[in-house]
Amino acid sequence: MALAVLIFVGALGLVASERVDRTKVALGGAVLVLLTQTIDQERAIEAVDFNTIGLLVGMMLIVRLTEPTGVFTYVAIRAGQLSRGRPWAVVASLAVATAVLSAFLDNLTTVLLMVPITFLLADALDIDPIPLVLIEIIASNIGGTSTLIGDPPNILIAGATGLSFTEFIVNLAPVAIVAFVAVTGGLFLFFRRRLQISPAARDRVMELDAKRSIDDAGELRRLMPVLGLTILGFFLHQALHIEPATVALAGATVMLALTRQSVEEALAGIEWPTLFFFIGLFVMVGALEETGAVQEIADGIASVTAGNRTAELLGIAWVSAIASGIVDNIPFTATMIPVVEQLNEADDDAYWWSLALGACFGGNATLVAAAANVAAAGMAARAGRPIGFVTFLKVGIPATLLSMVIATLYIIVRYI
Repeated sequence: MALAVLIFVGALGLVASERVDRTKVALGGAVLVLLTQTIDQERAIEAVDFNTIGLLVGMMLIVRLTEPTGVFTYVAIRAGQLSRGRPWAVVASLAVATAVLSAFLDNLTTVLLMVPITFLLADALDIDPIPLVLIEIIASNIGGTSTLIGDPPNILIAGATGLSFTEFIVNLAPVAIVAFVAVTGGLFLFFRRRLQISPAARDRVMELDAKRSIDDAGELRRLMPVLGLTILGFFLHQALHIEPATVALAGATVMLALTRQSVEEALAGIEWPTLFFFIGLFVMVGALEETGAVQEIADGIASVTAGNRTAELLGIAWVSAIASGIVDNIPFTATMIPVVEQLNEADDDAYWWSLALGACFGGNATLVAAAANVAAAGMAARAGRPIGFVTFLKVGIPATLLSMVIATLYIIVRYI
């Protein structure tokens, strides 16, 4: 256990230092836990979440194949024109769209769709895209909190408890909406100096003809129906009993069959460093789970709270937020579920809402806390505008603290 924790903490430290590429660090950490037999190879393979990897590959291919048609440029121009180039309207439109889509698709898929549009819009308005991308990442994790399908921790909780889609919305959407408004407003105030749009840029965007940005109408007619059906598939995947990765890979495969672009060109658009970073991270976290390090954190809640319901509800929420920011909210939630089941002797649903709020809001704390964060950072790096670990931390920690304070007040008022 000590070795697994040491390797993981060391890897996080190197990622935070930004002196070594994070993909090299993650793969190096994964190799170390394997060579030291902290985790065996078979268990390491099981620790890799191939649903996340498959979803990333499928959506990266879909974005890469769709991009040359010019449809993302069209959407970016129209977004700029509808907001009339006003900074607050640009932020509001992107943040609201991201939060709503994250609630009904999932936050990872939404980020993969929104980030390319955001870079194009920022380029058209001649502003820094990074503040907009950071706001979208935060909005995606908060928006995903509000529904059963919006964030992986909620899907895990629903699978373990049988809580319905409606119950998730009724119990989590109100606090997610309040947190979204408060955090997004705070981020806009923080970034407002970097989001100043010149009158010349505003006029230039308003004068653009969005239709002229469509570079290949024939390709667009072939691929857009597939993109539409893929998005519909994300909405219906639970009813159809199909995993999101299957939906994304099916859409990408059909697009590959219909496009005139070569397979080699399409595969070149995949963010391979991001995928391998995820694989290395999953293996290191798997070692923490295998050696019982994550379980130790979870068990600590039970010993500290000593059976007090208020302490247990708030303890679950805050420990989940802190630990999810360090470990990644998916494996931590999976580990916490049996612990919450033991604590929740009265079959009180409030325990599950505390876990969901902590794990989902905690996904905003660090760059490695949620899959959406890592994916967005990978796309930003590919565009030549990398998001550093410390850069994200300066935004993620305040956003997490504010949303968790709101969540704490909500738990006290509604459940205690």
